[in-house]
Amino acid sequence: MKSLTIYTDGSYNHSHGIGGWAAIVLIGEQKLVLTGKELNTTHQRMELTAVLRALEYLELNQLSALNIKVYTDSQYVTNLQKRRSKLERGNFLTKKNLPIRNVDLVGKLLDYIDRMNIQFIKVEAHQKVSEMENLNRKVDKLARSVVRENVSTLPEANR
Repeated sequence: MKSLTIYTDGSYNHSHGIGGWAAIVLIGEQKLVLTGKELNTTHQRMELTAVLRALEYLELNQLSALNIKVYTDSQYVTNLQKRRSKLERGNFLTKKNLPIRNVDLVGKLLDYIDRMNIQFIKVEAHQKVSEMENLNRKVDKLARSVVRENVSTLPEANR
């Protein structure tokens, strides 16, 4: 079974509730860049969305049967599998009997994990690496760029 690699990151501007996400998908020699924005969001939602959009792309392009390595600096994403049984036992509810944050995206990611062979690899955020292209840093810059571009389009009074 062939494999592919994904690098993801999310960014968020607290003042304006604008988020950006980015993913770089490496399929053989091909490098695909995916980016997007969300309004009224959170940083964790952007981290999850980056992974989800990359996995959606793979599924739509019939690449979901491959071994998939997802590199992310999000502890929230990488620890999701470890927390899964606890979340399921608690029916995805908090101690106050409210749905956990991001339950919609968490559920989607767990569905992908069930259907795909995904390995999550935690990387240090914003690390500079010489002698090779640092794709984690690249997706971070892409996600932050999406946020900056969308904040800059707001009317002056809202910036």
